[in-house]
Formats: sequence, structure tokens, C-alpha cells
Amino acid sequence: MAILLFLGTPILAFVVWTAFSIFRNYQLARRIGLPIVISPVSTLNPFWILLWRGFPAILSLKHLPWGLGTWARCTSMGWAFQDKHKLHAEIGPLFTLVTPAANEVTVADPEAAHVVLARRKDYIKPAAMYEQLNVFGRNLNTVEGEEWQRHRRLTAPSFNEKTSSLVWEEARRQARDMASSWSRQGPQGTTEVVADTATLALHVLTCAGFGESYPFNQGVRKVATGHAMTYRDSLALCLSNIITFAIVPKRYLSLSFFPQKLRKLGQAVQEFQQYMEEMLARERDSGAKETSGTPNLMSALVRASDEDAHAKDSGQHSSKLGLTDEEIFGNIFAYNLAGHETTANTVAYALVLLAAHPQYQDWVREEIMQVQDTLAGDYNSSFPRLQRCLAVMYETLRLYGSIVFIPRAASHESQKLVNRKGDEFVLPPSTSVNLNVQALHTDPKTWGPDSLSWRPSRWFTGSNRRTPSEKETESQTFISVPKGSFIPWADGPRVCPGQKFAQVEFVAVIATLLGKYRVKPMLETGQTEADGRKSLLEMVDDSAIFAITLQMNQPRKVALVWEALG
Repeated sequence: MAILLFLGTPILAFVVWTAFSIFRNYQLARRIGLPIVISPVSTLNPFWILLWRGFPAILSLKHLPWGLGTWARCTSMGWAFQDKHKLHAEIGPLFTLVTPAANEVTVADPEAAHVVLARRKDYIKPAAMYEQLNVFGRNLNTVEGEEWQRHRRLTAPSFNEKTSSLVWEEARRQARDMASSWSRQGPQGTTEVVADTATLALHVLTCAGFGESYPFNQGVRKVATGHAMTYRDSLALCLSNIITFAIVPKRYLSLSFFPQKLRKLGQAVQEFQQYMEEMLARERDSGAKETSGTPNLMSALVRASDEDAHAKDSGQHSSKLGLTDEEIFGNIFAYNLAGHETTANTVAYALVLLAAHPQYQDWVREEIMQVQDTLAGDYNSSFPRLQRCLAVMYETLRLYGSIVFIPRAASHESQKLVNRKGDEFVLPPSTSVNLNVQALHTDPKTWGPDSLSWRPSRWFTGSNRRTPSEKETESQTFISVPKGSFIPWADGPRVCPGQKFAQVEFVAVIATLLGKYRVKPMLETGQTEADGRKSLLEMVDDSAIFAITLQMNQPRKVALVWEALG
């Protein structure tokens, strides 16, 4: 009896606390006036993010009748990818998810999403959610107010047309080497599309961002002198365990009594820190020697750091001028996350989807052939003409974007939120606001009855056919979608500064690959071409959130065969 009492007391206390917290938050939610869904867990809780896969029975409750299981549809990390726009179609474009921790207003209304992103001072990034991104230092992704303005002012100028030109050349060089490697696999194809596109994107970033160029099959794949792990592997471990940093501070990860997995992560943190310190030292050394080179993100960060040091020497208040070394490392990590993993994922998804839709390979190649005379030339004469390649990127991001929701929070004052009908709702201070990117990107009211179909041609006005004619290529014009309907890079003042960087890299890779090769699935014994394409679609649809980005669960399930064009 004593043991039962000992075990039962904390459980009962937890149940009582949960019930009381839900009741309290429910009363606050009623004042907002939106439809309400009550859930005993929050998808924003870092412990739940790490543990939810261990409770599959909870997910099965979503099948309960009469709406009793609605809350279970919102419990898994990245639930929006699986649900698309369904839940919003049932209960409305905005609803309040009541949890023990807080109320979370989920938004799939374009006008409301635009308002949230446009008013950065009224709807801020929730500090608790972004804290784990500070593992190497505060950065552009995590700071607010004047501090954000300082980081933006010092880092954004490096994303310019000179950088775009460098991205174009390096992406094409890496893509040629990658395609050559793939084509040598012959009819067996390659199952390393996801891994190889990650290497490509990381090499483009290290070249254009940090001034260090590598061959495709070397560089970040090799263990550098004085290291025990490669740059790529140390970064990958840090990125895939990003949520862990919200629970276990990095300084404790190397403790001997911790499990091997955590100690391995601690080693990755130390290795990546060392790689960044070495890059910073090399950049400072080249600056001291006045070595000429193309300005990049690292050189911009170093100039900012030197400005900070000069301010300290002059007795000025440096925090409003430059960046500390720790802030440089924080921004390097942030740009590795935003500028490498997300772009790599988009390229990988697009290649699989193109293999599943050969008619769109022909559609894109038709445009590439018209640009062939300048494709081998510079960025300025080629990129603007490859609109279909860009449409492939947009359509891939629409359905398989790396980020399926964007978290914000009302500031310390109550905020008004207006939907596209003109209805106005008042959110209490600090209310969590989650923009449901996946629902916005699949809303039939915006994208039509085939909103769940991958159709890149939808991005051009008057083009509803599968394969527009050559004449249409000369006059194609991108459609204009309502503000807040398409937000893969967010929007407003805090729109991703690397948007153009990613677009140029993607277009360069797709144009290089499809200009020389045709891709198709490797067929198993007895499979038809239709079966192979169906397997590819099943592979991309079998995706989930890992850490904070969308990824395929089984990216090696189907091999892709690359054949050189005659």
C-alpha cells in the first residue's frame, strides 16, 4: 500500500495540475472567440518532441468518432504535413489549441498569416522555442528588437548579386561532379540522392558563404587534420539533435556518465566549434595579409567582429556596433541550418518528384534547351530565363517544404488578428501563434481542387495543361498568389535573407542535371514504369519531421537511375 501511495501521489498530482491548467487556459481561449481544440500535450514541449514517437496509441485516438479524437491529430511533431488542410476545412482557418502549458492559435488564413509576419514587433519569435539555436551563440534567427536589427544589418549585405554569381558557378560545378558520379552507377542507380545533395549544398555554402571550395567527393566528406570527425558529420549530428540542446546544455554533453549517444553529440559540438574557429582564424589571417577574394558571409562577419573589437579599444559601447566571436559562431551555425539542410532537402525532393513525373522533365528540359546558348555562361544571362526550374522549386516547397509551421507569439501586449473575411480577434499577451504552412500551401481556395497534386505548371498564368507549348515558354508569367498563401521563406521584415541564395543554387543544380541527363526509378523484378513512379511518390509522402525539418523516412528505398542524353 505504501508503494502504491508513493507511486500514485505524483501521478495524481500531475493529473490534477494538467486538469487545472487546461481549465485555466480554456477560460482564456473562450475570450478569443475561435474554435477550440483541447489537448493534454503540447507539440512545442521539447520533452514531448523527443518522446512522442514512443506513444503510438495516442496517435490512433484520432480515429475516434464525433470529434473526440481531434486533439490526437495535433499531437505529433509535424502533424500538419500529414493532415494538410483537412482539420482547418473541418473547424475553420483559425483555431485555438488549448494545452496545459499554453494556448496555441493555429493559423491557416492567408490574411492573418500575412499580418503576423508583417508585424514583427507585435508577433515575435518565442524565445523558448528558438533557444536551442543559440547552442554556439546568439544569431539572426534568435534575436529580437535592436539586436536583430544589428545582426541583420551586418549579415544581410553579404547576400548580394556577387554572391549569387558565385553560388551559380559553384552549384553548377558541384552538380556536374555529382551527376557524373551518379551516372557511373549504371542501371543499378543510386540510393544516395539525399546524402549527396546534402554534400553538394554544404559545399556551395562553404564556398560562397565561407570562401572555402572543395571537390564534390572530398571537402566536408574528409576528416581534416587535427579532427576526429568530418565537418559534414559533426554538423549533421548537431542539426539532427537540435531539440536535445533545449534539454541538455552543451557543456554537460561530454560527461562520462552520460549515454554514448549524448557523449557522441558532445564530441560533434566540440568538433564543429573547432571547425568554425579554424575558418575564422583563416579568414582573419587572409584579411591581415590583404589577400583579395570574393566577399562572403564569413568576411562580412569578421569585419563586424573587428568593428566590435575596435569599438572596445576606443571605449565605445560595442554591443550596438559589431559582433562578438560567439555571435559569429552562432550565425555560422544558423546559416548552416538555413542555407544547407533546407536547400538540400528541396533539391532531393524535387529530383525524386521529377523522376516520378517524366513529363515535367521534358517540360523543364524544353526551357533549358532554349537557354543552352547562355547556360554555360554567367549567372546574369542564365538564371532569369530558367523560370520553369524555379517553378519546380516553388511547387516542391509548396508540398514538401522543410518547414511545415512557423512559430510566433503575441508580444507582451494584447494583439489583434484579422482574417480574410475581416473578422477581428484579440489575442492575450504572449499567446503562441503557429502559422500552419502546410495548410496554407494546400488550401483549395487558393490552389484549386488539385491542391495536393505536384504540378509545377500551375505557377504560370493561363497554364493548366501538363506540358505547355514552346510558344508559351517565351511568354510565361508567374501567377500572383494572395499574401500569406506561400511562405516557405516566411515573409515581411524577417523574410529569410538567403532566399535568393537558395533559388539560384536550386535552379543551377536542376538546369545542370536535366540539361545532360534523364532520371527514372530503378524497377524491381516485375515492376512496370507506372509501379516505379508510384513507389517514388510513396517514398516522398512517407516523410516526417526530424529535429525541425521535413525529411523522407526511407530515402534509400528506391534507387534513381541517371542516363546521359544522346
